[in-house]
Amino acid sequence: MAVIRSVIRGVGAHLPKRVVTNDDMTKIVDTSDEWIRERTGIRQRYIAGENEYTSDLGTAAAKQALVRAGIDPVDIDLVICATATPDRTFPATAVRIQQQLGITHGAAFDVQAVCSGFVFAMTVADNFLKTGQFKRAVVIGAETFSRILDWQDRTTCVLFGDGAGAVVLEAQPQVGGRQDRGILATRIRSDGRFEDLLYVDGGPGSTKTTGHLRMNGREVFRHAVQKISGVIEETLVMTGFAANEIDLFVPHQANQRILDGIAKKLGVDPGKIVMTLDKHGNTSAASIPLALNEALEQHRLKEGSLVLMEAMGGGFTWGAVLARW
Repeated sequence: MAVIRSVIRGVGAHLPKRVVTNDDMTKIVDTSDEWIRERTGIRQRYIAGENEYTSDLGTAAAKQALVRAGIDPVDIDLVICATATPDRTFPATAVRIQQQLGITHGAAFDVQAVCSGFVFAMTVADNFLKTGQFKRAVVIGAETFSRILDWQDRTTCVLFGDGAGAVVLEAQPQVGGRQDRGILATRIRSDGRFEDLLYVDGGPGSTKTTGHLRMNGREVFRHAVQKISGVIEETLVMTGFAANEIDLFVPHQANQRILDGIAKKLGVDPGKIVMTLDKHGNTSAASIPLALNEALEQHRLKEGSLVLMEAMGGGFTWGAVLARW
């Protein structure tokens, strides 16, 4: 039976010019390159300039994705931006990106699920495209996390960076089988009981301030391996695939130890995992599309590749997307 799938037509990315190495971080807080690398796997991160906004990063990534897809912006009718660091409280950063792309029709809005944001945004876009409400979407993960860091807290400020990635999705008919191109399955989850383990201690409705990121790293690690492994297994069961059939794992880039733990639990070949953590740090909602872009530029993504994306973020939120290239 024929079905509609959301096929990935293009991928793009954009990083700020400023690179901050671990050695640079030692001039800001009491830390060391060895300490950061051993505990996280991070060697450097990119930091946005003072007048460089989340929408600027997201627009640049979206433009590259559109060029690679060979699709004119006027043919896009849905723009979704996953971000926890919007330009303004409102309007949505997606609206600003829509305007900068020259799109004046359709819909544009943000999705806020922190580090899981891109997975959630892909899920939302997929559902809109499958129902026929929209034909083509740009899904963006963009963050300027440097704006919400406490630069005196060495346990968090060394972890995060800024950047953006984007994909272009197009609704296409497929036969409804295992070899279909496009998004084959999505699973998203949330559990607000764990809010206080990873959060920002401010907001317009509470403190009237932006606030700073706070995290209980040990507890986040403990939950991450369990929850991400679980949602991956659910996604595979939904589609009938086994872990060893996946060609490429594109995880949220949070911590090397978390990625190693998930790979071990699922029996994933480390050679199939896309790693950008060392170069980008944790870029929250931008990390998966940034990693997709890296895989594309390294020629690791080929037509027919089975790709699994997964993430967990504050809330807690977590989820997975399985797609065939």
